[in-house]
Amino acid sequence: MNSSVPLRTYNFLYFALLAIFVPFLPVYLNEQGLNPAQIGMITGTGGFITIIAQPLWGMVSDRTRTIRKVLLLLMICAGISGYFLYASTSFALLIGLAMLVYFFLMPIDPLTESLNFRVAESVGISYGSIRTYGALGYAVMSLVAGYIMSTFGAHSLACLFAGIAAISFIISLAMPDAPVTGKPVTLHSLKTFLSNKETLLFLLLVFVCSVPARMNDTFLGVYIRELGGNSELVGLAFFIAAASEIVVFALSFWWLRAGKELAIISISAAFYFIRFFASAWINDPQLLAYLQVLQLLTFPIFYSAAIQYLYRIVPEEWRATGQTVLALLFFGVSGIVASYAGGAVYEAFGGQVLYLSIAIMSFIGMVFGLILMRIYGRRHGSDTSNGYQHSAS
Repeated sequence: MNSSVPLRTYNFLYFALLAIFVPFLPVYLNEQGLNPAQIGMITGTGGFITIIAQPLWGMVSDRTRTIRKVLLLLMICAGISGYFLYASTSFALLIGLAMLVYFFLMPIDPLTESLNFRVAESVGISYGSIRTYGALGYAVMSLVAGYIMSTFGAHSLACLFAGIAAISFIISLAMPDAPVTGKPVTLHSLKTFLSNKETLLFLLLVFVCSVPARMNDTFLGVYIRELGGNSELVGLAFFIAAASEIVVFALSFWWLRAGKELAIISISAAFYFIRFFASAWINDPQLLAYLQVLQLLTFPIFYSAAIQYLYRIVPEEWRATGQTVLALLFFGVSGIVASYAGGAVYEAFGGQVLYLSIAIMSFIGMVFGLILMRIYGRRHGSDTSNGYQHSAS
């Protein structure tokens, strides 16, 4: 059997878990009677946990020179925590259990992406041909979870989450591990990586672009319900968004070019602006759900280009940690700002002002990306020898 088949299956299952957690945790909390500010407080605190957990597990992976074994441990712990989270109604328990899921589930993302990228390199296939299955899993489970939650009640997510985690754990046993580098891991190499001006400006760009995306992820479901939609429509919205990613990831070998990453990121930021600006003026929850098709021009393009750019500038021995830093900004630091600030703005001014605010932030990200492209684009465009060259699977 092709060694990438278990990894593709695992991607499908892990991102299915993310679909139950990221879009539906705010909806679940809302059904338990929490307001947007309280929801923002919980998801924002989860961002703090992510900041601690992702570097911790990334360092463990780099030091032990294995990704798969770390994933096995995290998956079983996340499954148990998630079951009790969606079975709980107590405010105190919801906070504590949500923090545990953030601690175990969110660090899996950068480790999975690192495993995807490194296995793709080793077997000569495109990263997108593996990551496509993650987008498919997220899409399918968004639709399924919305239907199950609407039909059987919010607590039905508990068994669904635990069941998917258990199957994912079993599939993980058959996955290949990441090929390890022969270079030793040193703190000096990490210091050099993080002190590089280009690296810092790139990470700042990721932060500026990811805050609006995370605000949308957190409050889209709440906004759809406020406009009169139900849990099934929330699931449909995230299904449309995730399904639209599939073709983009699948064709990444065609459109993702070494040396063009900053231009691609700027284009995605422009479409983020269009998407969020339009969202601010839509009053029909169904139309808002259908608008999520613009995801195909935003997240998959942005994240794929960001990963490739990161791998062009990060020391080889710190790739898992470098991937963790990227995910830390997208899911951790930006998640904190998105949750706390977004919850406060939503509670005080409503969903329309929130979406106008994040549209402005996306526009700033586009301009920032163009500036960095002017500074670094030419140099990287003329020297693509260190870039990962994708090949069709």
